Amino acid sequence: MTATSIRPVAIKIDEDTRDRVKRLAEARQRSSHWLMLEAIRQYVEREEKREAFRQDGIRAWNEYQETGLHVTGDEVIAWLDTWGAENAQAAPVCHK
Repeated sequence: MTATSIRPVAIKIDEDTRDRVKRLAEARQRSSHWLMLEAIRQYVEREEKREAFRQDGIRAWNEYQETGLHVTGDEVIAWLDTWGAENAQAAPVCHK
């Protein structure tokens, strides 16, 4: 990350939250800035993954609506029950 890509941002937080951040930063021997930046990074990463998962679900639902292809829960459970066994089966094939 280059210095020109870093831009300051101001946020307004209540005094209690600010004090809690300060105490935690001191306990972790970090600055309040580092702690807040790390919290924001982790939150954004988690929410991006959550959104990607949601979008995958929407795409899967749309594909099912278009094709009708699916695998039942019972078929998946029967397949998973064979995992790790000598007679492990291949994943079930989608059908209408």
